[in-house]
Amino acid sequence: MDLHEDLLRVHTFPAFATLDLDEITAPRVREWRTERLRATGAKTTVAKAYRLVKAIMETAVDDELISRNPCRIKGAGKESAAERRIATVAQVDALADAIGIRWRLMVYLGAYGPMRPEELAGLRRRDVDLDNLLIRVRVAEPERTNGKRAPGETKSDAGVRTVVLPAFLHKDLRRHLDWYAEKGPDGLLFVGEKGAAFRRTSFGRKWRRAREVVGLPDGFRFYDLRHTGHTLSTRSGATLKDTMVRAGQSSEKAAMIYQHSDDERQREVAAGLDGMVRSERAKHHKGHHTDDRPHHQKESSAG
Repeated sequence: MDLHEDLLRVHTFPAFATLDLDEITAPRVREWRTERLRATGAKTTVAKAYRLVKAIMETAVDDELISRNPCRIKGAGKESAAERRIATVAQVDALADAIGIRWRLMVYLGAYGPMRPEELAGLRRRDVDLDNLLIRVRVAEPERTNGKRAPGETKSDAGVRTVVLPAFLHKDLRRHLDWYAEKGPDGLLFVGEKGAAFRRTSFGRKWRRAREVVGLPDGFRFYDLRHTGHTLSTRSGATLKDTMVRAGQSSEKAAMIYQHSDDERQREVAAGLDGMVRSERAKHHKGHHTDDRPHHQKESSAG
Protein backbone atom coordinates (compact mmCIF):
# COMPACT_ATOMS: atom_id res chain seq x y z
CA MET A 1 0.00 0.00 0.00
CA ASP A 2 2.79 2.45 0.92
CA LEU A 3 4.56 1.66 -2.34
CA HIS A 4 1.45 2.42 -4.41
CA GLU A 5 0.88 5.66 -2.50
CA ASP A 6 4.45 6.77 -3.22
CA LEU A 7 4.21 5.81 -6.88
CA LEU A 8 1.01 7.80 -7.25
CA ARG A 9 2.10 10.82 -5.19
CA VAL A 10 5.64 11.18 -6.54
CA HIS A 11 5.48 9.87 -10.08
CA THR A 12 1.89 9.80 -11.31
CA PHE A 13 -0.33 12.54 -9.90
CA PRO A 14 1.96 15.44 -10.92
CA ALA A 15 1.55 14.41 -14.56
CA PHE A 16 -2.02 13.14 -14.74
CA ALA A 17 -4.08 14.33 -11.76
CA THR A 18 -5.49 17.42 -13.53
CA LEU A 19 -6.41 15.57 -16.74
CA ASP A 20 -9.64 13.88 -17.69
CA LEU A 21 -9.25 10.17 -18.45
CA ASP A 22 -9.68 10.67 -22.19
CA GLU A 23 -6.90 13.28 -22.12
CA ILE A 24 -4.38 10.67 -20.97
CA THR A 25 -3.31 9.62 -24.43
CA ALA A 26 -0.61 7.25 -25.64
CA PRO A 27 1.73 10.14 -26.59
CA ARG A 28 1.25 11.71 -23.14
CA VAL A 29 2.09 8.38 -21.49
CA ARG A 30 5.24 7.99 -23.58
CA GLU A 31 6.30 11.55 -22.78
CA TRP A 32 5.64 11.00 -19.06
CA ARG A 33 7.65 7.77 -18.95
CA THR A 34 10.58 9.35 -20.80
CA GLU A 35 10.57 12.32 -18.42
CA ARG A 36 10.48 10.05 -15.34
CA LEU A 37 13.42 7.98 -16.62
CA ARG A 38 15.41 11.11 -17.38
CA ALA A 39 14.60 12.77 -14.04
CA THR A 40 15.14 9.79 -11.75
CA GLY A 41 17.27 7.24 -13.59
CA ALA A 42 15.35 4.67 -11.56
CA LYS A 43 14.29 2.16 -14.20
CA THR A 44 12.75 -0.28 -11.72
CA THR A 45 10.66 2.40 -9.99
CA VAL A 46 9.48 3.85 -13.31
CA ALA A 47 8.50 0.36 -14.46
CA LYS A 48 6.42 -0.07 -11.28
CA ALA A 49 4.77 3.32 -11.81
CA TYR A 50 4.00 2.52 -15.45
CA ARG A 51 2.51 -0.83 -14.46
CA LEU A 52 0.29 0.86 -11.89
CA VAL A 53 -0.96 3.46 -14.38
CA LYS A 54 -1.61 0.72 -16.92
CA ALA A 55 -3.68 -1.24 -14.40
CA ILE A 56 -5.71 1.87 -13.51
CA MET A 57 -6.38 2.63 -17.16
CA GLU A 58 -7.31 -0.99 -17.84
CA THR A 59 -9.97 -0.68 -15.13
CA ALA A 60 -11.24 2.45 -16.88
CA VAL A 61 -11.51 0.44 -20.12
CA ASP A 62 -13.44 -2.32 -18.33
CA ASP A 63 -15.80 0.30 -16.89
CA GLU A 64 -16.25 1.76 -20.40
CA LEU A 65 -14.92 5.15 -19.30
CA ILE A 66 -12.38 5.08 -22.14
CA SER A 67 -12.29 2.96 -25.27
CA ARG A 68 -8.63 1.89 -25.23
CA ASN A 69 -5.76 1.70 -22.76
CA PRO A 70 -3.19 4.42 -23.60
CA CYS A 71 -0.37 2.45 -21.94
CA ARG A 72 0.91 0.52 -24.93
CA ILE A 73 4.70 0.74 -24.64
CA LYS A 74 6.06 -2.75 -25.17
CA GLY A 75 8.07 -3.99 -22.19
CA ALA A 76 7.72 -0.74 -20.24
CA GLY A 77 6.31 -2.50 -17.17
CA LYS A 78 9.02 -5.12 -16.95
CA GLU A 79 11.74 -4.82 -14.34
CA SER A 80 15.23 -6.03 -15.11
CA ALA A 81 16.54 -6.60 -11.62
CA ALA A 82 20.29 -6.57 -11.17
CA GLU A 83 22.05 -9.69 -9.95
CA ARG A 84 21.63 -9.81 -6.19
CA ARG A 85 24.78 -9.51 -4.16
CA ILE A 86 25.85 -12.02 -1.54
CA ALA A 87 28.27 -11.61 1.34
CA THR A 88 30.88 -14.08 2.50
CA VAL A 89 30.71 -15.67 5.95
CA ALA A 90 33.58 -13.42 7.03
CA GLN A 91 31.70 -10.33 5.81
CA VAL A 92 28.53 -11.32 7.67
CA ASP A 93 30.59 -11.73 10.86
CA ALA A 94 32.25 -8.37 10.23
CA LEU A 95 28.85 -6.69 9.72
CA ALA A 96 27.58 -8.23 12.97
CA ASP A 97 30.62 -6.90 14.82
CA ALA A 98 30.48 -3.46 13.22
CA ILE A 99 26.78 -2.84 13.78
CA GLY A 100 27.09 -3.27 17.53
CA ILE A 101 26.18 -5.85 20.15
CA ARG A 102 22.49 -4.84 20.36
CA TRP A 103 21.88 -5.47 16.66
CA ARG A 104 24.31 -8.29 15.80
CA LEU A 105 21.64 -10.99 16.22
CA MET A 106 19.46 -9.17 13.71
CA VAL A 107 22.26 -9.42 11.14
CA TYR A 108 22.68 -13.12 11.84
CA LEU A 109 18.95 -13.88 11.65
CA GLY A 110 18.74 -11.86 8.44
CA ALA A 111 21.44 -14.04 6.92
CA TYR A 112 21.05 -17.46 8.53
CA GLY A 113 17.30 -17.38 9.33
CA PRO A 114 16.90 -16.05 6.72
CA MET A 115 14.17 -13.66 7.86
CA ARG A 116 12.70 -10.55 6.29
CA PRO A 117 13.11 -7.21 8.13
CA GLU A 118 9.37 -6.97 8.76
CA GLU A 119 9.41 -10.51 10.21
CA LEU A 120 12.29 -9.63 12.54
CA ALA A 121 10.33 -6.57 13.68
CA GLY A 122 7.41 -8.78 14.71
CA LEU A 123 9.34 -11.38 16.72
CA ARG A 124 8.36 -11.77 20.39
CA ARG A 125 10.13 -13.57 23.20
CA ARG A 126 7.53 -16.33 23.11
CA ASP A 127 8.50 -17.05 19.50
CA VAL A 128 11.95 -18.21 20.61
CA ASP A 129 12.79 -21.71 21.84
CA LEU A 130 16.38 -21.29 23.01
CA ASP A 131 16.91 -24.91 24.09
CA ASN A 132 15.94 -26.27 20.68
CA LEU A 133 17.20 -23.29 18.67
CA LEU A 134 13.80 -22.66 17.07
CA ILE A 135 12.16 -19.38 16.11
CA ARG A 136 8.51 -19.25 15.16
CA VAL A 137 7.73 -16.64 12.51
CA ARG A 138 4.05 -15.78 12.88
CA VAL A 139 3.54 -12.16 11.81
CA ALA A 140 5.14 -9.32 9.90
CA GLU A 141 5.27 -5.74 11.15
CA PRO A 142 6.39 -3.47 8.29
CA GLU A 143 6.98 0.17 9.09
CA ARG A 144 4.84 2.61 7.15
CA THR A 145 6.16 5.87 5.73
CA ASN A 146 4.69 7.75 8.72
CA GLY A 147 6.84 5.70 11.09
CA LYS A 148 3.99 3.61 12.50
CA ARG A 149 3.99 -0.16 12.36
CA ALA A 150 1.37 -2.13 10.47
CA PRO A 151 1.15 -5.57 12.13
CA GLY A 152 -0.28 -8.17 9.82
CA GLU A 153 0.22 -11.47 8.12
CA THR A 154 3.49 -12.59 6.63
CA LYS A 155 4.15 -12.08 2.94
CA SER A 156 2.52 -15.42 2.09
CA ASP A 157 1.01 -18.44 3.86
CA ALA A 158 4.45 -20.05 3.63
CA GLY A 159 5.83 -17.15 5.66
CA VAL A 160 4.33 -18.62 8.85
CA ARG A 161 7.01 -21.12 9.71
CA THR A 162 9.37 -22.52 12.31
CA VAL A 163 13.01 -21.75 11.58
CA VAL A 164 15.67 -24.13 12.88
CA LEU A 165 18.79 -22.10 13.60
CA PRO A 166 22.35 -23.35 13.12
CA ALA A 167 24.01 -24.26 16.43
CA PHE A 168 26.67 -21.54 16.26
CA LEU A 169 23.95 -18.93 16.95
CA HIS A 170 23.11 -20.32 20.40
CA LYS A 171 25.45 -17.95 22.28
CA ASP A 172 24.26 -14.84 20.41
CA LEU A 173 20.61 -15.79 20.84
CA ARG A 174 20.97 -16.47 24.57
CA ARG A 175 22.89 -13.26 25.16
CA HIS A 176 20.36 -11.18 23.22
CA LEU A 177 17.46 -12.64 25.23
CA ASP A 178 19.31 -11.91 28.49
CA TRP A 179 20.45 -8.40 27.62
CA TYR A 180 18.15 -6.76 25.09
CA ALA A 181 14.78 -8.46 24.49
CA GLU A 182 11.76 -7.03 26.29
CA LYS A 183 10.58 -8.99 29.31
CA GLY A 184 7.51 -11.19 29.26
CA PRO A 185 6.18 -13.59 26.60
CA ASP A 186 4.94 -10.74 24.39
CA GLY A 187 8.13 -8.72 24.74
CA LEU A 188 9.69 -7.64 21.45
CA LEU A 189 12.90 -9.39 20.54
CA PHE A 190 14.41 -6.24 19.02
CA VAL A 191 14.05 -2.82 20.63
CA GLY A 192 16.09 0.36 20.32
CA GLU A 193 18.44 1.88 22.87
CA LYS A 194 15.58 3.89 24.41
CA GLY A 195 13.33 0.86 24.75
CA ALA A 196 11.03 1.51 21.80
CA ALA A 197 10.49 -0.73 18.78
CA PHE A 198 13.39 -0.21 16.41
CA ARG A 199 12.88 2.31 13.63
CA ARG A 200 13.84 1.75 10.02
CA THR A 201 15.55 5.14 9.78
CA SER A 202 17.74 4.80 12.87
CA PHE A 203 18.64 1.21 12.07
CA GLY A 204 19.38 2.24 8.49
CA ARG A 205 22.04 4.67 9.70
CA LYS A 206 23.70 1.95 11.75
CA TRP A 207 23.52 -0.41 8.80
CA ARG A 208 25.16 2.06 6.44
CA ARG A 209 28.00 2.74 8.89
CA ALA A 210 28.60 -0.99 9.39
CA ARG A 211 28.56 -1.55 5.65
CA GLU A 212 31.17 1.15 5.17
CA VAL A 213 33.38 -0.35 7.89
CA VAL A 214 33.23 -3.77 6.24
CA GLY A 215 33.81 -2.30 2.78
CA LEU A 216 30.65 -3.62 1.13
CA PRO A 217 29.25 -1.57 -1.78
CA ASP A 218 26.53 1.05 -1.22
CA GLY A 219 24.06 -1.13 -3.08
CA PHE A 220 24.33 -3.97 -0.55
CA ARG A 221 21.08 -3.86 1.39
CA PHE A 222 20.08 -5.57 4.62
CA TYR A 223 17.67 -7.61 2.50
CA ASP A 224 20.65 -9.00 0.58
CA LEU A 225 21.55 -10.96 3.70
CA ARG A 226 18.54 -13.14 2.83
CA HIS A 227 20.03 -13.91 -0.54
CA THR A 228 23.29 -14.76 1.21
CA GLY A 229 21.39 -17.21 3.42
CA HIS A 230 19.67 -18.78 0.41
CA THR A 231 23.00 -19.29 -1.32
CA LEU A 232 24.81 -20.72 1.69
CA SER A 233 21.92 -23.09 2.48
CA THR A 234 21.99 -24.40 -1.08
CA ARG A 235 25.75 -24.86 -0.91
CA SER A 236 25.36 -26.77 2.35
CA GLY A 237 23.13 -29.33 0.63
CA ALA A 238 19.62 -27.87 0.91
CA THR A 239 17.20 -28.68 -1.90
CA LEU A 240 15.09 -26.00 -3.56
CA LYS A 241 12.12 -27.01 -1.41
CA ASP A 242 14.25 -26.95 1.75
CA THR A 243 15.33 -23.41 0.93
CA MET A 244 11.75 -22.33 0.19
CA VAL A 245 10.49 -23.70 3.51
CA ARG A 246 13.35 -22.11 5.42
CA ALA A 247 12.87 -18.69 3.86
CA GLY A 248 9.06 -18.73 3.91
CA GLN A 249 8.65 -18.66 0.16
CA SER A 250 5.71 -20.02 -1.81
CA SER A 251 5.70 -21.17 -5.41
CA GLU A 252 3.06 -21.24 -8.10
CA LYS A 253 4.52 -24.36 -9.63
CA ALA A 254 2.20 -27.28 -8.98
CA ALA A 255 5.11 -29.69 -8.75
CA MET A 256 6.24 -28.04 -5.55
CA ILE A 257 3.08 -29.23 -3.77
CA TYR A 258 4.34 -32.79 -4.01
CA GLN A 259 7.75 -32.07 -2.52
CA HIS A 260 8.16 -32.21 1.23
CA SER A 261 10.65 -30.79 3.70
CA ASP A 262 9.89 -31.92 7.26
CA ASP A 263 11.34 -30.71 10.57
CA GLU A 264 14.04 -33.38 10.57
CA ARG A 265 15.23 -32.32 7.13
CA GLN A 266 15.22 -28.69 8.28
CA ARG A 267 17.49 -29.70 11.17
CA GLU A 268 19.84 -31.36 8.69
CA VAL A 269 19.91 -28.15 6.66
CA ALA A 270 20.65 -26.09 9.79
CA ALA A 271 23.41 -28.53 10.76
CA GLY A 272 24.91 -28.29 7.28
CA LEU A 273 24.83 -24.51 7.48
CA ASP A 274 26.41 -24.65 10.93
CA GLY A 275 29.26 -26.82 9.61
CA MET A 276 29.85 -24.57 6.60
CA VAL A 277 30.02 -21.36 8.62
CA ARG A 278 32.33 -22.91 11.22
CA SER A 279 34.59 -24.17 8.44
CA GLU A 280 34.70 -20.76 6.73
CA ARG A 281 35.42 -19.06 10.04
CA ALA A 282 38.26 -21.47 10.69
CA LYS A 283 39.78 -20.64 7.30
CA HIS A 284 39.37 -16.92 7.93
CA HIS A 285 41.08 -17.13 11.32
CA LYS A 286 43.82 -19.52 10.22
CA GLY A 287 47.05 -18.51 11.82
CA HIS A 288 45.28 -17.12 14.89
CA HIS A 289 44.76 -20.45 16.64
CA THR A 290 43.89 -20.48 20.31
CA ASP A 291 43.74 -23.53 22.58
CA ASP A 292 40.12 -23.85 23.67
CA ARG A 293 40.65 -26.95 25.83
CA PRO A 294 39.76 -26.80 29.53
CA HIS A 295 42.59 -25.64 31.81
CA HIS A 296 43.15 -29.06 33.39
CA GLN A 297 43.69 -30.63 29.94
CA LYS A 298 46.29 -28.02 29.09
CA GLU A 299 48.13 -28.76 32.34
CA SER A 300 48.08 -32.50 31.60
CA SER A 301 49.58 -31.91 28.18
CA ALA A 302 52.26 -29.68 29.68
CA GLY A 303 53.12 -32.34 32.27
